[in-house]
Amino acid sequence: MLVLSRKEGEKLVIGGNRIVEVVRVHGNRITLGIEAPSNVKILRSELSQPRAMPPTLDLVVQDGVLLAC
Repeated sequence: MLVLSRKEGEKLVIGGNRIVEVVRVHGNRITLGIEAPSNVKILRSELSQPRAMPPTLDLVVQDGVLLAC
């Protein structure tokens, strides 16, 4: 992993056509701006990990009445 220090307004260029800019620094948070071709998928890491499927329910319906789940 490459670790760099950047100040507000400074940019990084990745692969010639991807630009990451530090837009704002406020306390311990930073706001980044990212410019990339439209075919480049950009996700927060927590969204790129598979999510567990919710448990399934077994429904018992008889004559249009829900008897158990």
